[in-house]
Amino acid sequence: MVDERTKLDKLLGVRTAGNLAKHRDLVTVGDLLEFWPRRYLEHTSDLSDLHVGKYVVAVAEVKTAVTRRMQKRRGEMLNVTITDGRNEVDLAFFKAWGHKDVLLPGVRAVFAGEVGMYRGRWQLTHPAYQPVEGDLGGAATDRGPIPVYLQVKGLQNWTVAECVRIVFDHLEEVPEPLPANLRGRHGLPGRLEALRGIHVPKAYPEVQRARQRLRYEEALVFQTLLAQRRARQAADRTVARTPRAGGLLAAFDERLPFELTDGQKAVGATLAEELARDVPMNRLLQGEVGSGKTIIALRAMLAAVDAGGQAALLAPTEVLAAQHHRSITTMLGDLAEGGLLGGSDIGTRVALLTGSQATAARRENLLQAASGDAGIVIGTHALIQEKVQFQDLALVVVDEQHRFGVEQRDALREKGSQPPHVLVMTATPIPRTVTMTVFGDMETSTLAELPRGRSPIATHVVPADRDAWVQRTWERVAEEVRSGRQAYVVCPRIGDGADSVAASGATSPDEEEISDVFAPADEDGDEDGDRERPAPPREMASVYAVEASLRANPALEGLSIAVLHGRMPPEDKDAVMSAFTAGRIDVLVSTTVIEVGVDVPNATVMVVMDADRFGVSQLHQLRGRVGRGVHPGLCLLMTSSETEASVERLEAVAATNDGFELARLDLELRGTGDVLSGRQSGGGRSGRAMGRGSFRFLSLVRDEEVILQAREDAAELVAADPELAEHPELARAVAERVDAEQAAFLDRG
Repeated sequence: MVDERTKLDKLLGVRTAGNLAKHRDLVTVGDLLEFWPRRYLEHTSDLSDLHVGKYVVAVAEVKTAVTRRMQKRRGEMLNVTITDGRNEVDLAFFKAWGHKDVLLPGVRAVFAGEVGMYRGRWQLTHPAYQPVEGDLGGAATDRGPIPVYLQVKGLQNWTVAECVRIVFDHLEEVPEPLPANLRGRHGLPGRLEALRGIHVPKAYPEVQRARQRLRYEEALVFQTLLAQRRARQAADRTVARTPRAGGLLAAFDERLPFELTDGQKAVGATLAEELARDVPMNRLLQGEVGSGKTIIALRAMLAAVDAGGQAALLAPTEVLAAQHHRSITTMLGDLAEGGLLGGSDIGTRVALLTGSQATAARRENLLQAASGDAGIVIGTHALIQEKVQFQDLALVVVDEQHRFGVEQRDALREKGSQPPHVLVMTATPIPRTVTMTVFGDMETSTLAELPRGRSPIATHVVPADRDAWVQRTWERVAEEVRSGRQAYVVCPRIGDGADSVAASGATSPDEEEISDVFAPADEDGDEDGDRERPAPPREMASVYAVEASLRANPALEGLSIAVLHGRMPPEDKDAVMSAFTAGRIDVLVSTTVIEVGVDVPNATVMVVMDADRFGVSQLHQLRGRVGRGVHPGLCLLMTSSETEASVERLEAVAATNDGFELARLDLELRGTGDVLSGRQSGGGRSGRAMGRGSFRFLSLVRDEEVILQAREDAAELVAADPELAEHPELARAVAERVDAEQAAFLDRG
């Protein structure tokens, strides 16, 4: 009996199965069935979208076929021209024998090969081909759409199609994860019918119907996973935290020098209500750059302290942790000096824990956390170390939650004697579909309103090849500084012997600089070349090279210029940031270490070098570091890219300050990718791996209604049958949907 677990070598032979296993990790029948076609060919194909190096599979007609004797070697070669009716491509066969009697004018065939250029014309050299009128391995039966798969080395496309047909000839049924009532409710075909529609369709409507089914299946499986997580979380119990009247929170609110926005008040009320329950809060707070999330989080932490507990704030970098510590202690004043001479009688302490602290300071802060003297403990990954203890951890706040994995978050939560309330924050606006899909097990609050008095930010794109524009950029920076303000210059690389593209990963346990070298992902994972191949990487601007250039620029003569990056000793980073905050540094040349959380109201201008190397959302984050005071902000995006897509992307950033609109644009540009692990599409070694790791059919850009419907259906299923005992195949699909890495990403809230 053949089922999804059957090894392919039993059906296809050792040699063919070996190629599928070696080059695409396809070992079983189930693996091959999930090796989805990338696209389909009708019996005419478009030959207009070609470039050198592209692997093309196309149906075309032979227009001319000419044999001639070769001048420098024996024998005849065959030159063929094929056409789609509008465009032509030349074929070259250096041995005419075996081809000249087949490729005659008027013959239509499927051709496959790598595109080259010869004498100004597109050319395929010794391409593989299969006449459509002949045996195309069944792929052209009834002249239906021809599936095109990712290239498998050693096998032609039609061979892969024939392998799939052989599997279907022996396969009678497949596991069905969708309950029959849901299939009927939404008019969806069974899974086996859908798989046939994907791999061996007789007409394109079959493909569309199959895709509709598989989109819904992907959405339902994942939403069921989230619904089960929500149900388990609802069963947890913790200590309700209600602030005492006339306590720390009330005193802080009385001292606020500004009025909270309506959005801040509404979110604050929601957090207070959830903290007062015995079910642990599990909430995502997303907001525009500068929308005031920190003040919301601080008020929640003060409520927890008022109720006799402690709060921990986990930040991704030492720079951001130190910034939070400075800003929170400043805002609290004597309320942060509990137990000290001159401190408030109702005050608490605010401790800072980082990996680079001096031994004495670290020992003192550890003692304050363990004794409960510090009601608020701020730190980096150092917070989760085994030696760190809390007297009564009531609330965990995770800033920039996407920087942390499940191990770090869980290690901090486990330091509570009971499950703490959890608030995670992100300054990257998240489209609704992503919120429902990635953070669907959390309640979500959104701050879209900026605090009153925030200054606007003007953004412009500066072509780096226009010398006059570049010089005017630095003159504009000098004008701002000489008017009493400050500037950032952001680079994608450190330089000076420590060269590394910041996107290569973490630079230290407490620092991660992500420059996000950006190439929009292809949802189909076109690793055999449907996209134009990138040009050789050009030299990118580095912190130290740019610093030297600015010091030599007459326009900036006499200005105080300093550098900041993640590989500096922690005490140097803190000293530089403190000096910049105090206004003793005019121009700060840095990596993206200043991307989030850094708040210097006097900084009004930012220049982003090689801006095309950064993602849309990251540029928006960086831009949010200026215009935080009373003076308007200015962001100049410098680029030497001539790629149309890159320039359009930068122009889009310049055209709006709406982070939610930019988040939607970012999602469209990147494609769905792998929302579970953060991997972009096309990164998998095989089509099978890509299909399981990411959403192969479901689009977070297009399919919001499908996701909403699946969310409702999943909630109904789990409410009636939490462990899916009546739906074992759905339970199995849910269990297989996430691997260890993806489960960790899912837990990063």
